[in-house]
Amino acid sequence: MTDRRHWDVERRRDHVDARAVQDVERRRGSVGALHGLDLPDPMAPTVWVLEPTGSGLVLGSTQRHVVVDEGRLAGAGTELVRRRSGGGAVLVVPGATTWVDVLVPRHHPAWVDDVSRSARWMGRAWVAALGSLDVAADVHVGAMACGRWGSLVCFAGTAPGEVVAPSVSGDPGPAPVKLVGISQRRTRVGARFQCVVHRTGVQDRLVGLLGEAVPAADRVPLAAHLEVVTGVVDVDAGRLVDALVVALGAATPPG
Repeated sequence: MTDRRHWDVERRRDHVDARAVQDVERRRGSVGALHGLDLPDPMAPTVWVLEPTGSGLVLGSTQRHVVVDEGRLAGAGTELVRRRSGGGAVLVVPGATTWVDVLVPRHHPAWVDDVSRSARWMGRAWVAALGSLDVAADVHVGAMACGRWGSLVCFAGTAPGEVVAPSVSGDPGPAPVKLVGISQRRTRVGARFQCVVHRTGVQDRLVGLLGEAVPAADRVPLAAHLEVVTGVVDVDAGRLVDALVVALGAATPPG
């Protein structure tokens, strides 16, 4: 079921001479089906609002299945999914997770070959969207802040371009509080930015689904760490998407 809206954006003339038309499409399905959606060819600049019908633990493209305990997954009724973009594991839970993907075709002014610059562009749009909803945020522009568990769990580390809560000192330090996790899948037609925001805490549930990659003695420290570094944005998904659409329309091409 697809709920499509069209909107026109007047971009600054010194960047783009034409009007940009973008779609917002709402899609429902299992976590696996939503991750497996084919990218349209040709691709138009589109925002996908993805509404999972069940929970799913999503592994990054290079993670091994040993990361999870499949018996615990089955007992929790949680699907195991592998995405085609990098990063650590993410637990997607209906009602607790806002999942929005942004499609940017190669012919679009927002396209740039440099992955880091693209990520920062996406991050700035999220910062603007959150700011319009009175949620303070910054783009992480430093090096990858991975720490001990960042390669295992997405929200335990922060990549350049991801969105973090500002710290009092202005320097997010080695363990910034992440508000928006962003990964990219790139093909010959364009990029799919996969973006996740947690509306409620789900990280304790995630830790309970991990396998032998996390020894028993490390589970409590990992859960405590995730509690500190995972930001929760308790904003209605519809309002958040509307704010992001406006921010994308106002965003200048990557600099």
